[in-house]
Amino acid sequence: MDEKLQKRIANLGYCSRRKAEELIKNGKVKVNGKVVDKIGTRVTLEDKINVEGKNLIEKPKLYYLLNKPRKVITSISDNLGRTTVIDLINCKERIYPIGRLDYDTTGILLLTNDGDFANLLMHPKNNIEKTYLAKLNKIFSMDDYFNLKKGIIINGKKVNISKIKIRKKDKEKNTSFVEITIHEGRNHIVKNIFKEMGYDVLKLKREKYGFLTLGNLKSGEYRKLKKYEIERFYRK
Repeated sequence: MDEKLQKRIANLGYCSRRKAEELIKNGKVKVNGKVVDKIGTRVTLEDKINVEGKNLIEKPKLYYLLNKPRKVITSISDNLGRTTVIDLINCKERIYPIGRLDYDTTGILLLTNDGDFANLLMHPKNNIEKTYLAKLNKIFSMDDYFNLKKGIIINGKKVNISKIKIRKKDKEKNTSFVEITIHEGRNHIVKNIFKEMGYDVLKLKREKYGFLTLGNLKSGEYRKLKKYEIERFYRK
């Protein structure tokens, strides 16, 4: 089986696919000893790839589930020196987050060095559900509950709501806890859903990613995904 050179470089964990395309254009990539500067060149597993003078070798695929704390950046680095999700995981290999959670959002975040797995989880056609628990700044009305079940338009595009549940109403503090399950992956999508309905999200936690839950993981803790968990996503 063959694949595009830039994708192969990314899957080998050297850099992102976009960065790999830049390196190819700049003549920094060799395949079997010859410079290749054409984007889209296809290679096989047997081809020897050298990037910036370094021979790339197949590395073990890594898969992590992190309980992301608040005030941590979902990025591989940060030019302001803030803590990133990569800083929380003891791993010498290059890994990267699958999708993102906002700076002040907590909960399940998956990280890997497997580009195919990341694409599988993020591609809209695979409809992988994500469940969030949102703390709202006022009581969530039943009218809004039934309206939201029908779906909502955000930035000109409809968001379908798979499930919605009011977990708690605190009339004394005038807050609500609402559980919402969607397939969407757009930035700030949950906050924008409630903002469109006139609510502010005070706290947000992702409790489920597909069939995965946090289990007993405390904030900042992580674990490796089990083989059967990875395989289950491919069987979906």
